[in-house]
Amino acid sequence: MTRKILKPDDSYSFSRYFDLPFTLEDILLEFDCDVHRGLLPLPGGSAIDLSGLRQTLERNLRRTHLLNEASRREALISPVLLEVCDLSNQMLHIEYAISVDDYLKGTLDYYIASPTNLLVIEAKQSDLVKGFTQLAVELVALDRWTRSDCPWLYGVVSTGEVWQFGVFDRQEQLILQDTRTYALFNDLERLVDILLSILREN
Repeated sequence: MTRKILKPDDSYSFSRYFDLPFTLEDILLEFDCDVHRGLLPLPGGSAIDLSGLRQTLERNLRRTHLLNEASRREALISPVLLEVCDLSNQMLHIEYAISVDDYLKGTLDYYIASPTNLLVIEAKQSDLVKGFTQLAVELVALDRWTRSDCPWLYGVVSTGEVWQFGVFDRQEQLILQDTRTYALFNDLERLVDILLSILREN
């Protein structure tokens, strides 16, 4: 395959894709993948009491200055994911390292592997567009890294306050980008419901 964007003798970590000035379509073409945007039929349907989590998040907002990506991860993203892992009895892997080749390597901010599905969460301070590009590349890498036979790989990019989902169709080699976003406090129950349902989906 002739590469147009990625330099043949160079090395690319996941975070480097965040800074590339190219479109998601052009970057994915480097890996023989494509992207489709639309409203995704994300799973759900559970009634969950999240009053404790909501109180924790509200306390964290009162007690923390969200000045950078690290503070947002600690105060907003980690509590949600730990709650999801507790409810689904899964392990949360933080800074999970994978290496496929020189073009697909680095660490996933958060990674949850259930018996039925895999979920990657990329934390970004502000730019969801570039953040989703990085997430998409991470999903491509995970497709080639894992031995799991899950037909779909799920991902989320989050600023802490805003969350956006993506799905990788492994058979079609197609990234599906949800055009909706979920606000942490307004959509907390629906957000956690989706995350739980992904990990429990058969």
